[in-house]
Amino acid sequence: MTVEAHKETLGFQTEIKQLLDLMIHSLYSNKEIFLRELISNASDAADKLRFEALSDDALYESETDLKIWIRFDPQARIITIEDNGIGMSREEVIENIGIIAKSGTQQFFKSLTGDQAKDSRLIGQFGVGFYSSFIVADKVSLETRRAGLTKEHGVRWESQGDGAYDIETIEREKRGTTVTLHLREGEDELLADYRLSSIIKKYSDHITFPIIMPKTKTDEETKETTVENEVINSAQALWAKSKNEITDEEYKEFYQHVAHDFDEPLTHIHNKVEGTLEYTTLLYIPSRAPFDLWDRNKQHGVKLYVRRVFIMDDNDKLLPPYLRFMRGVIDSNDLPLNVSREILQHNKQLDSIRSGAVKKVLSALKYLAENEAEKYATFWKEFGRVFKEGIIEDHANRDQIAKLLRFSSTYDDNSVSQISLDDYVKRMKEGQEKIYYITAESFTAAKNSPHLEIFRKKGVEVLLLTEQIDEWVTMHFHEFEGKSLQSVTKGELNLGSLEDEAEKKATEQASDKLKPLLEKIQAVLGDKVKEVRVTHRLTNSPACLVADSQAMDASLERLLKVMGQNAGTGSKPILEINPDHPIITTLQNEQNKARFADWSHILFDQSLLSEGAHLEDPATFVNRMNQLFVAMATPPSLIITP
Repeated sequence: MTVEAHKETLGFQTEIKQLLDLMIHSLYSNKEIFLRELISNASDAADKLRFEALSDDALYESETDLKIWIRFDPQARIITIEDNGIGMSREEVIENIGIIAKSGTQQFFKSLTGDQAKDSRLIGQFGVGFYSSFIVADKVSLETRRAGLTKEHGVRWESQGDGAYDIETIEREKRGTTVTLHLREGEDELLADYRLSSIIKKYSDHITFPIIMPKTKTDEETKETTVENEVINSAQALWAKSKNEITDEEYKEFYQHVAHDFDEPLTHIHNKVEGTLEYTTLLYIPSRAPFDLWDRNKQHGVKLYVRRVFIMDDNDKLLPPYLRFMRGVIDSNDLPLNVSREILQHNKQLDSIRSGAVKKVLSALKYLAENEAEKYATFWKEFGRVFKEGIIEDHANRDQIAKLLRFSSTYDDNSVSQISLDDYVKRMKEGQEKIYYITAESFTAAKNSPHLEIFRKKGVEVLLLTEQIDEWVTMHFHEFEGKSLQSVTKGELNLGSLEDEAEKKATEQASDKLKPLLEKIQAVLGDKVKEVRVTHRLTNSPACLVADSQAMDASLERLLKVMGQNAGTGSKPILEINPDHPIITTLQNEQNKARFADWSHILFDQSLLSEGAHLEDPATFVNRMNQLFVAMATPPSLIITP
């Protein structure tokens, strides 16, 4: 039966055009990776066939020996990469090659900087895969047939990387995929078996399927040449080897394969568990964050194997979301080969594997923190924000996670250097009972907050929490090493034994003396505030706003409003005034009701501004300020008192 050709010329998705151009220019200096990427795709296709065939062995089509072939033709100037894996249908070819079906596509392109070195790393993270062919080829052809479909459902795809591709239906006897690269001018050095072999050994030796390449051999006596197929790679799962059999270079190359990353990993964790439950983990902490790190819905980067058979990748049952930056493999000897995602939802063995893997990751991070400070600083810079999610979602390991957290603080508030909670506790003042912190929208806003004035005066360190995730962390994290965490912007300030009796008495006397003034300010501000009271937390500023002890921090309320989540917000702040400030003295003596009202509103608005909030009516604030400036500049004899 002859297939009636169904050929179309289709345009690449706009993002692919951009990616091809970027890749050819940014990755040319590292062009060898085209072969690594295509072999990786072939390996994935074989893995997928082996998994699907667990429930339908007819997909093997009587050929169970899975392999990858690399061939080259110097005369035609082509390189061919072929596999007998799962293959693709016409729809899958269009979906996988004609379209970048990734939710982070736009975010990826926004992340590009124009710097070739930086952009090449991002391209690697994005996963260049098949498109890497165009680094060395000016025309690429692909022929494929999905396992289980008849020979009439073969597909040919072809493009010169110029914005469009041809796709047609063909007859193809074999399942699997063949990619043919028509090399660009100047790439002839790739058309040699020793060159291709060296690239395969360098980047793909760990691939678990045989990579076969024809080798030309000449008989010394007869001078006859023969072509023999030779397996180039070791075809052994790297993680199955003993640690002392694996070189650092091999660990690095395997990481670059599983992570699609051009950089070296920060560190790796290779562990084999034996006993009631047997499994092996080979996990990596990358040295740089992917562009889509904050996409919690993105599938994760750890592959699950059962007895060396690939089962699935990117499964969030293997590691929790706060460790979604991890890359690598987990291979179990005990899970069933026909395990499904549904089975994994309630599998005690997998729960134990996950728990053990998490503990190994946390132990590795602890080691870096204690012994390789520079590497840990890199980890924290790249992944600290997402790692903090662990405080919220991993109650079993909260204590370990807490010790690994890093924050800025007033101990060195001229920089954003990071300290641990252990560091903070060691530096606590004698008699200090709490760990104090402030949340703000920026480092500058935090370190300059008036709420810190009394703490600076007494030399009490305050943590400066300036990332959005910190708002959620403080809602779930209330104690460390027996010391409670206390926001300096919530509730009445009680420094306990850090205050002397004279200070307490002075505050009480000021509250009594200024009671009429407090009531007048309260009357002016009305429902803007819950209360107006005297404070001893201020030394330089005239006033500040604090949240009630049971209410949200103001910064969290603002964040929720930005996110459109107003439920539970809208609590009224408390205005605290500094009884020793000249503006408060002026208010005490102010007889002009209009000016008193202006001063009261200005105190409130200034307090809002000092904590990074936006005024609802900036124009009125400016007008009030201008009127007071005019009044201050007008000779007393010209002032008309109402």
